[in-house]
Amino acid sequence: MISVLPVPCADRATADASATAWALAARAGDPEAADHFVRALHGDVLRYVTHLSGDPQTAHDLTQDTFARAFSSLHRYEGRASARTWLLSIARRAVVDNLRRAAVRPRIADTTDWQTAAERNQPCGLPGFDEGVALLDLLQTLPEERREAFLLTQVVGLSYEEAAGFVGCPVGTVRSRVSRARVSLDRLLLDSETPSTEAG
Repeated sequence: MISVLPVPCADRATADASATAWALAARAGDPEAADHFVRALHGDVLRYVTHLSGDPQTAHDLTQDTFARAFSSLHRYEGRASARTWLLSIARRAVVDNLRRAAVRPRIADTTDWQTAAERNQPCGLPGFDEGVALLDLLQTLPEERREAFLLTQVVGLSYEEAAGFVGCPVGTVRSRVSRARVSLDRLLLDSETPSTEAG
């Protein structure tokens, strides 16, 4: 069974409040607050764009693009939504824009196995590394709406209510998508661990 440890609600609420306060202070011109804002949410944005784009090579560029967009529109941010929710909505647009640009660009070659090269450069000895790679692969097989709901709630750590507001659908829909994603992931993981019965 796949299990992702949830972030305690109290800790998440405190972290969100701090990030939002730093965003508002940065809007007022506090450079130290701007630095705290980036440090607090950089990991969430990086994980989110990596999963959405499915391309670890461009994830850091997309993360930088997200923060650049955020700072250029920071003067319009009023703190009505948490800074994390606001920033992830910007990240989502950055990924969509990048995918649109990639769709119209001519492809140079199909032979470069960038994924294998990236995986070889990862610290494979870390606890949970293999499970993390397996989860990343399995997530790519899910329908986009289920994958996003799962990522927002189980990886990024948004509440179901926050995720519903973020994607613009009822809370029950988010719960249903996450539940179906879990069932699909569990089934896929079991299938991947079942030895083949075909004759060699």
